[in-house]
Amino acid sequence: MREGEQGNGSGEVPSTGINEKGSSDAHATQCSSDLNARRTFSGILQNAWRVIRKFGKFIGPGYIIAVAYIDPGNYSTDILAGATYRFKLLFIILLSNLFAIFLQTLCIKLGTVTGLNLAEHCREHLPRWLNYTLYVLAESAIIATDITEVIGSAIALNLLLNIPLVAGCALTLVDVLIILLFYNTSGSMRKLRYFEYFVIFLVLGVMMCFFIQLSYIEGVQVAEVFKGYLPSSSIVEPKGLYLSCGIIGATVMPHSLYVGSGVVQARLHEFDIKEGNIPPEPANFSSSTLSLKYRPSLSAIRNCLNYSVAELVIALFTFALFVNSAILITAGASLNDDDMGKESDLFAVHDLLSNAITPAAGTIFAVSLLLSGTSAGIVATIAGQMVSEGSLNWTCSPWLRRLITRSISITPSIIIAAAVGRNGLTAALNASQIVMCAILPFVSAPLIYFTCRNKYMTVSTSEGGEVKMRNHWFTATVAVLVWLTVVVMDVSLLVLIATGKGCMGGSCHNQFIV
Repeated sequence: MREGEQGNGSGEVPSTGINEKGSSDAHATQCSSDLNARRTFSGILQNAWRVIRKFGKFIGPGYIIAVAYIDPGNYSTDILAGATYRFKLLFIILLSNLFAIFLQTLCIKLGTVTGLNLAEHCREHLPRWLNYTLYVLAESAIIATDITEVIGSAIALNLLLNIPLVAGCALTLVDVLIILLFYNTSGSMRKLRYFEYFVIFLVLGVMMCFFIQLSYIEGVQVAEVFKGYLPSSSIVEPKGLYLSCGIIGATVMPHSLYVGSGVVQARLHEFDIKEGNIPPEPANFSSSTLSLKYRPSLSAIRNCLNYSVAELVIALFTFALFVNSAILITAGASLNDDDMGKESDLFAVHDLLSNAITPAAGTIFAVSLLLSGTSAGIVATIAGQMVSEGSLNWTCSPWLRRLITRSISITPSIIIAAAVGRNGLTAALNASQIVMCAILPFVSAPLIYFTCRNKYMTVSTSEGGEVKMRNHWFTATVAVLVWLTVVVMDVSLLVLIATGKGCMGGSCHNQFIV
């Protein structure tokens, strides 16, 4: 026993070392697991940062497209809808933005896969008579859009600086200088991004105005506002249907489809140059040269398509949907049929906001209207450039194109402002929306047709194979349903106007607001 005690030293059973080894292994496993977790988390952060940085390079085109959805024509429709039904027609604003996102996604797909915009496809693949017909309709829509910008900007200048309406219409020619300074289709990618940043600056200005505008509103239940995004029976009432048609017609604008299919090629071209798929462009490179000779590689398409679509969706949801909703919410919270009386124009809204909320609210409304008219006018110029070059292969400088289009739209605006004044401008503003509403189905039909055909949506691979990228049958079905819905809404609008039921015998304040 003594020897055992001596050997043991304490009378305890000698340790075998198994527990210490197991504990050491468990500790090592835990450390390894923690290290792997840190590496995994670090890898996730690195991948996320890489995706964010890459996405940042695509920011710009979506906001240019979004500008088309908040022109002064939208102000008229959203204000009257809010003043008449408060927040119940927010569902139509949401629906129209979903339609716009879907159609613009098809535009991006068409421009990315083929390297051609919608107008160029019409020239290359449609009969000449049909191409010319669509060209005339597109130019009519652009001029109608520009009349809207002229009127909206002139009214904003009158409200802010008390400039006479006739002089305000003439002063809208100043944005030709903006086009001359910033927009150059044959310039470098850096200059193009500067132009995109300028448009984004205008966009953020409009958003900021409505952030401030909404902060002035009191006594509105948030639940009531969000309930407006659900369908209601107001939509099927004659007056509600009339206003719903107007919102969709003013939101899904024809010229924006040409812009959406034509602003994505620059980044595809830049990618192919960096990857060595094509040689750098020569010194005399121009947008028309790009569209006629350049076809994106499959790698460029796969690299850019998803990011371009994501940027568009974010831009339309964070900007177009917010601004249109904010206009309607402001009107719904501040105005009603008794306030509107017999006047439902932008002047009356400015006065009512100033009196009902605060003078600053009226000023902010006028500033947002001016920024909206300026930015939407610039985008209309881009659309006109693409339509004339694509449909007719007629190339001219953007500022000259802007000068021609603006001169055409200013002339009737000045005549109306001088002869009839405020009421005449309001009627012209609303009539221009009706024109765009009627043209939309004709412009969107070729877009759906081209994206549903493998004949146009097939890409050659570097190995000599082919990848077919036409719309899936489900996408094609949704596209046709969207088109039919727009057609039905447009036809309903025209029928309501023709039968005199659009304004319910004066309950729409004797105005054809579209």
